[in-house]
Amino acid sequence: MARKDTAADAANPGRLKQIALTYKMTSKADPKIGLVLAAVGIVTFGVLLAIGFLIGHPIYLGILGLLLAFLAMAIVFGRRAERAAFGQMEGQPGAAAAVLDNIGRGWTTTPAVAMNRSQDVVHRAVGKAGIVLVAEGNPNRVKSLLAAEKRKMARIVADVPVHDIMVGNGEGQTPLKKVRTTMLKLPRVLNGPQVTSTNDRLRAMGDLMSNMPLPKGPMPKGMRMPKGGGKAR
Repeated sequence: MARKDTAADAANPGRLKQIALTYKMTSKADPKIGLVLAAVGIVTFGVLLAIGFLIGHPIYLGILGLLLAFLAMAIVFGRRAERAAFGQMEGQPGAAAAVLDNIGRGWTTTPAVAMNRSQDVVHRAVGKAGIVLVAEGNPNRVKSLLAAEKRKMARIVADVPVHDIMVGNGEGQTPLKKVRTTMLKLPRVLNGPQVTSTNDRLRAMGDLMSNMPLPKGPMPKGMRMPKGGGKAR
């Protein structure tokens, strides 16, 4: 019991520190966050307390109002903190990869499966919806990266649906804050074993490509491919 209490006591300061850091980060992008949270808490508590006086149970409704006020403040704080975080990440290289890392269970993500010199990049996620390619960068340049990656997927996993998402705020693009919800809304067409099989095939492809001793730039004259490198197993 003592060990459990000690662990709980050690965890609480960590949580409080995390909340404080999150509030500090949010307040930089949203200076009115303190006033908004105070207003939400006071209004929620006041409404419940007023109802309590009307029905003759101010103490019970006051306690309930206090609990609901904290709950409402936590919900509002979470949403505004998330909005502030997306606002700071938006436009930064690798922002979509950070979103994919937090998409939740059931997805296997691989950042930067394709990239060009201008830092336009394509990330890959595999789940029950199939394969999702998430591209970020210049819309005109990143289209060629997406097309090349989709052709690669068609050769390796032709029986698995491939979706593509282009991150941005323009026409035909998906805002960064909506990438996760967009992916979660995709229809589920694969079962668990099929997802595992797809990941294994893609992983094998990645291992094969990373282990091939190909030089950068044009291939030198007279150079031959290593034996067995082009044979399918």
